[in-house]
Amino acid sequence: MLEVQRVSVNYRGAGALEDVSMRLAPGELVGLIGPNGAGKSTLIKAILGLVPLQTGRVLLGGMPLRRQRNQVAYVPQRSQIDWDYPITAWNVVMMAHTATAGWFRRPAPQAARQTEVALAQVDMLHLKHRQIGELSGGQQQRVFLARALAQQAEIFLLDEPFAGIDKKTEAIMLRVFTELKRQGKMLLICSHEWGDALHRYDRLLLLNQRLLADDQPQAVMTLENIQRAYGENLQGDRSRRSEVPFFC
Repeated sequence: MLEVQRVSVNYRGAGALEDVSMRLAPGELVGLIGPNGAGKSTLIKAILGLVPLQTGRVLLGGMPLRRQRNQVAYVPQRSQIDWDYPITAWNVVMMAHTATAGWFRRPAPQAARQTEVALAQVDMLHLKHRQIGELSGGQQQRVFLARALAQQAEIFLLDEPFAGIDKKTEAIMLRVFTELKRQGKMLLICSHEWGDALHRYDRLLLLNQRLLADDQPQAVMTLENIQRAYGENLQGDRSRRSEVPFFC
């Protein structure tokens, strides 16, 4: 089990996360939601050890996760990636093995086979020699999901994987997530999705610097919880209303 215990993170003296605790169990698909600036990406980076913790710790199986980084696969937001970098889809996925073997060592013989299988899982094998910048947004996202699959990790952290993708890519990703769940993997997905799409998750974490709710989707997305996350005046604020889901 992945455990985040009382984690706080500061950016330039301002609190980004405050006393956040959560758990992620094998075979769970959990959605991480909240308004812009709520600290969702920061929480993922805190789990990964990419930002320093002011307080708290992150454990996997009772041991510090920083000692088990090979058990974590990360798919960043598309906006964080340099799509002009000259690299093929095949080599992006092969980078999963480079990270394991080290930059100056040849990947294990099975690396090519694992890369091929991962690209096939996301229906991108036929475009393996295409430059990453020549692919559509959905295809690019599938390549980075394939890289995560090639790591053969136990934990998958995905930051806005459904942003700006096509229906085919969405269907492929959901199929992959279902298979990862069946295998007992742990998945945490930062999402701006609303409405019925939230029901695809086993649990939702509602975040706004603090963890405001952690439960099944219907229990989390109540008017009271939404007001706590987005503010009491959301009913009269059209710009914010458009990003808020209302469940019956």
